[in-house]
Amino acid sequence: MVEVQRQIDVLLLEHSRLAAEFARTDHWDDEGSNTAIDWIRFNCNLTEKAAGDRIAVGSRQAEIAASVKAMESGEIGFSHLAVMARTSIATGPRFDEGRLLELARKVSPGKFYYESLHYRHSVDAKAYAAEQADLVENRHLSLSRGEDGGLLINGVLDPVGGAAVRTALEPLARRTAWDDDRNVEKRYADALVELACGGRPGNLQVTASIETVKGLAGAVGGEMEFSLPVSSTTVQRIACDCSVMRVLLDQESVVVDVGRSKRVISGPARRALMARDGHCQWPDCERPASKCDGHHLVHWINAGRTELGNLILLCHRHHWLVHEGGWQLVKTQEGVRAIAPTRVFGPAPPSTG
Repeated sequence: MVEVQRQIDVLLLEHSRLAAEFARTDHWDDEGSNTAIDWIRFNCNLTEKAAGDRIAVGSRQAEIAASVKAMESGEIGFSHLAVMARTSIATGPRFDEGRLLELARKVSPGKFYYESLHYRHSVDAKAYAAEQADLVENRHLSLSRGEDGGLLINGVLDPVGGAAVRTALEPLARRTAWDDDRNVEKRYADALVELACGGRPGNLQVTASIETVKGLAGAVGGEMEFSLPVSSTTVQRIACDCSVMRVLLDQESVVVDVGRSKRVISGPARRALMARDGHCQWPDCERPASKCDGHHLVHWINAGRTELGNLILLCHRHHWLVHEGGWQLVKTQEGVRAIAPTRVFGPAPPSTG
């Protein structure tokens, strides 16, 4: 594999020479491309970064000649060379290939890129700060609703903003317990929702019929701002421990009650609950109390009382599993037991009796 990769690197170097030569022509413009990178990206099936790397390496071969020889001899790879070329472009006359090449021979391409940023800052802090400022100015975040009601998120944050978000998400995105089979993307998604709630129930307005709140058959879904209709089980979870502005409708969709926002579990009751449980009560989950919701074992819709004996703490994920996921919780003298929903995988075998 090592030998094959070296051959690939040599071919990438030749491709870079051709890419740089092509970029100096007007052929890409004649064919209607915006830039040479766009033409190469489309016609050579490359990402924008890969196409840019090819042109950068090809155009700076003279300035990084020693690095090219080091790559040809197998001391470094083409990925090192791409970092070297981009650093040469960024630092101009202050570029010191010898210093960087010594480092490239010792570290991986990813680490070399990281260290190259330190180098760029060391030789021209003002220019580096200007690049960082550009990244801040180019930040963006778009939110749109999909046909199924899901929220589509797309955007780019500057390094500092991105680090702040990652720092907040990482602790919440760790696996919670033995039953946590979520992949990292799902854990990040759940962590973002948990972060948005700030460890506290959300302050949401839910509009629903009385039949929906009770989960009766034939009832329509509940309504929330920024969302398509939600299920009655979701309405019940939100109402379990949340600042709820209730808007109840009769069968004719006429508003019959608009209640004030009131936290269902609040003040002394919440403090007592947090002191007693300390963390999520789902078996083997240790999400701290500050990140949990209060859950009614018997929901207040079904005459369950908001008192300590009928309450436990559940983290966002396990609270969802109880309401929407079909799991059941049973409180015993030994603690809380979680009972999985019944799964039917096929028709029952015929009776032999």
